[in-house]
Amino acid sequence: MSVGNANVGLERACPAPKFPASSIVKADFSPALAREMEPLYAKVKHVVTPMEWVHYAPLIKAINELKKERNAVILAHNYMTPEIFHCVGDIRGDSLQLAKEASRTSADVIVQAGVHFMAETSKLLNPDKTVLIPDLLAGCSLASSITGADVRALREAYPGVPVVTYVNTSADVKAESDICCTSSNAVQVVESLGSPRVLLIPDEYLAKYVQTKTKVEIIAWKGHCEVHERFTPEELESYRQADPGTKIIAHPECPPDVIAMADFTGSTKAMIDWVKDKRPRKVILVTECSMSSNVAAESPDVEFVRPCNLCPHMKRISLEAIYESLLKMQFEVTVDPAVAVKARRAVERMVNLTN
Repeated sequence: MSVGNANVGLERACPAPKFPASSIVKADFSPALAREMEPLYAKVKHVVTPMEWVHYAPLIKAINELKKERNAVILAHNYMTPEIFHCVGDIRGDSLQLAKEASRTSADVIVQAGVHFMAETSKLLNPDKTVLIPDLLAGCSLASSITGADVRALREAYPGVPVVTYVNTSADVKAESDICCTSSNAVQVVESLGSPRVLLIPDEYLAKYVQTKTKVEIIAWKGHCEVHERFTPEELESYRQADPGTKIIAHPECPPDVIAMADFTGSTKAMIDWVKDKRPRKVILVTECSMSSNVAAESPDVEFVRPCNLCPHMKRISLEAIYESLLKMQFEVTVDPAVAVKARRAVERMVNLTN
């Protein structure tokens, strides 16, 4: 069952323009710098060209130095580009991993290399720390598909039905829910409530996927991720016909007819683990394109076919933006204290359950 009207009037941000970083980072790519940065380049050389590295290396060095000065930590989501994910990210992973680690860090400053709802979640779990996001327009179509008022209306329509909210939502939405979930723990969270019916919002396709894994009746909202909803079974069939041995690994935010074609469906972390464990000859990760590059950097023996759907919001986060954010301590994320108390409770219930 699905309710609601998603993706109406969403603002779809364009990728951030590449602007020159501060003059502090106008260092030449010297032989000495090349030698110093070689261990980091070794991590990404399969997916970052030498020409790109000449530009990235001075910025990476400057960012890593600034982190020490600020006692800062960078949380890098799997959808970040490889030079961010592997070379400046201190904590790397999917939204559940980042949420857990955000609650454990001893850093004074958290820089969220991800989108706004992730930064809000970090702030909820670290109310006394400074949380920065390098670009305020790094939003999320799924998070924009529902509001706190929508959740209150759902509670009136379905009295007594627990509300499970995907972490890909604003703090206002989390504050109106009973518990949060991610794609990796959604089934566990839904079944932990002991209710015959559960509202699982806002991702309709995740809700439909969870319904195939549980006897609990799932009531869904018609929210979609603008990256995953663009994949089609026809597209995947063309890849499979070109090479029948290609393995297709899908994220549960994809439409059901896409998931039906997959050899495996799972969360971001589960997809990565599957590739590392199975070591397929050729694979398609049906998710945001940069994740393929990040996994490919660690699995050079696997050939990755990239049906390259990019998240325009994630791609607003660049090395330049991260550097400027740390240098100027700009774009701090705050949450209204009254909202934060209730939203934090929903997030902490999820983290405690999965721990």
